[in-house]
Amino acid sequence: MTAATAFPLRGLRGAGFTLLELLVAIAVAALLLTAVPPMLSRGYDAMAYRTAVRELMAGLKGARRAAMETGRSVAFVVDTAARRFGTEDALNGELPAALQVRLIVADREIDSAERGAIRFYPDGGATGGSIQLLRPGGSGVRLRVDWLLGTVSQEAPEP
Repeated sequence: MTAATAFPLRGLRGAGFTLLELLVAIAVAALLLTAVPPMLSRGYDAMAYRTAVRELMAGLKGARRAAMETGRSVAFVVDTAARRFGTEDALNGELPAALQVRLIVADREIDSAERGAIRFYPDGGATGGSIQLLRPGGSGVRLRVDWLLGTVSQEAPEP
């Protein structure tokens, strides 16, 4: 067998890409590279919002449960300036910078203009209040704590 029969050169003329095909492929890749980052950013913001809502709900319910289990009052603190939240012992939760936070609490639970608390009592009650988380577009959620029962609910934010 000779080299000419082992590797025939016929039919190789159309085996590569044309310049036009390469330009189209590069244009499609460029479009994807410009469209994907904004979509990822919106996805990340939505994920951070949902995580913050989940962590706040869990923190409020955990503070209520701790008050009932320990037999002493437990304050759930939100510091809007430092963008932190948690029980008075440890502010270990963090609020995303993109969210606007509004805090409505009892007068006696306000430490400063940026820091307030919702206090839960051993009988299951609370001082009551609400925490609003608003996205840059204006949509969001209001986490409301009932003062009589101490239950935590999620509802549409106040305008």
